[in-house]
Amino acid sequence: MADPSSYRPKPGQIPDSPGVYRFRDEHRRVIYVGKAKSLRQRLANYFQDVASLHPRTATMVTTAASVEWTVVSTEVEALQLEYSWIKEYDPRFNVKYRDDKSYPSLAVTMNEEYPRVQVMRGPKKKGVRYFGPYGHAWAIRETVDLMLRVFPVRTCSAGVFKRSAQIGRPCLLGYIGKCSAPCVGRVTPEEHRELAEDFCDFMAGRTGTYLSRLEQRMHEAAEEMEYEKAARLRDDIGALRRAMEKNAVVLADATDADLIAVAEDELEAAVQIFHVRGGRVRGQRGWVTDKVEAVDTAGLVEHALQQLYGEEKGEAVPKEVLVPALPEDTPALSQWLAERRGAQVSLRIPQRGDKKSLMETVHRNAQQSLALHKTKRASDLTTRSRALEEIAEALELDSAPLRIECFDISHLQGDDVVASMVVFEDGLARKSEYRRFQIKSFEGQDDVRSMHEVVSRRFRRYLQEKLKTGEWSPEEGEDPLTEDDGRPKRFAYPPQLVVVDGGQPQVAAAKRALEELGVDDVAVCGLAKRLEEVWLPGEDDPVVLPRTSEGLYLLQRVRDEAHRFAIQYQRSKRGKRLRSGPLDEVSGLGESRKQALLKHFGSVKKLRQATIDQICEVPGIGRKTAETLAAALAGAVPAGPAVNTATGEIIEDETPAHAGTSFERGTGQ
Repeated sequence: MADPSSYRPKPGQIPDSPGVYRFRDEHRRVIYVGKAKSLRQRLANYFQDVASLHPRTATMVTTAASVEWTVVSTEVEALQLEYSWIKEYDPRFNVKYRDDKSYPSLAVTMNEEYPRVQVMRGPKKKGVRYFGPYGHAWAIRETVDLMLRVFPVRTCSAGVFKRSAQIGRPCLLGYIGKCSAPCVGRVTPEEHRELAEDFCDFMAGRTGTYLSRLEQRMHEAAEEMEYEKAARLRDDIGALRRAMEKNAVVLADATDADLIAVAEDELEAAVQIFHVRGGRVRGQRGWVTDKVEAVDTAGLVEHALQQLYGEEKGEAVPKEVLVPALPEDTPALSQWLAERRGAQVSLRIPQRGDKKSLMETVHRNAQQSLALHKTKRASDLTTRSRALEEIAEALELDSAPLRIECFDISHLQGDDVVASMVVFEDGLARKSEYRRFQIKSFEGQDDVRSMHEVVSRRFRRYLQEKLKTGEWSPEEGEDPLTEDDGRPKRFAYPPQLVVVDGGQPQVAAAKRALEELGVDDVAVCGLAKRLEEVWLPGEDDPVVLPRTSEGLYLLQRVRDEAHRFAIQYQRSKRGKRLRSGPLDEVSGLGESRKQALLKHFGSVKKLRQATIDQICEVPGIGRKTAETLAAALAGAVPAGPAVNTATGEIIEDETPAHAGTSFERGTGQ
């Protein structure tokens, strides 16, 4: 590990001008490429105190052994050179999106004498018109099958075309009218090329004119009583409209635009792109990348733009590029895009209307893509085993933590304070073991004290289960840890590792709770959100796991699941409190009997007016319960009458049959 000061350039050596810089390691391999408006100011940021740098940046500068730079004239030149060097050197600390060569596109080989329509993957070739990319090849084939009825362009391979020309007989598509059969001379090369150009125009979004022309020809054929021709044209129009329906209009102004959305967490980011041409979504693709460098959403957008348009020219670069955040060098990027397109390109954030709504859809796709990626990653047995081994090594555990429990505290400004416990066994979530807690020992907001209470309650019940089975017996005079209101055998299995959501204070509280109970065979750590640092009890410095560590990924997933489960419970508890009705205040009245009462009387108002004998008529309601219920409802103050503000009419208080029936089940208290 190198000391950055050992290769820091001397003051005044770095020029104050735009340029691109490269960090190299001790083997002269390029490990990072970056660009800057001012090389002097940007590079100075890397040579601060290492402790003050972002962990990923600190890792990079300590891995590097030298830095060099190249001065350019403009920021656009810096952008182009940065892209070229990233492609050439493939530096390990730069964000790299997965290559999208696997995405199929609809291609028309206009560079051939007889253009061919086909599904094509891989790098783009000169003279070929591309449409897409598409998520699946079958989607292209369905569209082409509909289009060939109207535009019978060649789709066969070179071998099939050559053989048909030799034997003087077309293939099956030629016989059924889905190919104009240029192989046997049914059309001239010029006529076939015109068909291919019409096909491309239609796919590019210029559909209205062509459909109008077909409709006019259909009406003319009908007037001349050429009904077979008119019927064929009618079917052609129907086929084209079905092809158009596969790509519904999303932007009414027939815009050509690309929409880019990003979903990210601390370690990874998913990028989704929708290609809109003529107001219709013509293609979609996306990538998932590791966040190797310290980069925000704007930086991810900039890298995505370089990936998308670095090798594109002309109409492949749209008039508009809509993004969730503008990169730092937006003017330079806009100029770079304009140079590649050969015309002005608008790079902006959609603020309202259809474009903003579509951007939200693209963002949802990005979120789903990231979630799917994480699910696939978590399901791999080899990966899970490596993650558990890395955790054991980093935390110096005797063995891999096959059972991990994570605790999180949730509240809303100190109200409805709750906690969650999630369980992962062998790296997989075990949802049947999840538990939820209400904080009982105090009122208000104190995450540290709450964590101590929750961990104490969980392990107190664990000791109770051991006491029942005879595995543990208290010392003479020791508190036998009388059971609370928890259900038996809920906490019978101890974890090898307890993870808390938080830093040093939360870790110390959890460790103190275990020590007070005499539990000394369970490891504790905390995962802080800000820098994803792992904190251990009694340690002043955190354990920083490598960014590529599967162990860190598993700890993060466990922490995020505990956070989700706690928030879900806190929201439901708050919602039930806000929706509570008068029947909720009656002690001993369960859900079934509440439902029976409301079904029998129809509303709380009518139930309040009923006599004790009438209440006793409800199945399951005894006289004692009826008396308690009547007394409780008599003491409850009914809400004031509601008024219809439009008519001034007083609305009768007929509480619907679903009111006041919210309960909490399986909370694990």
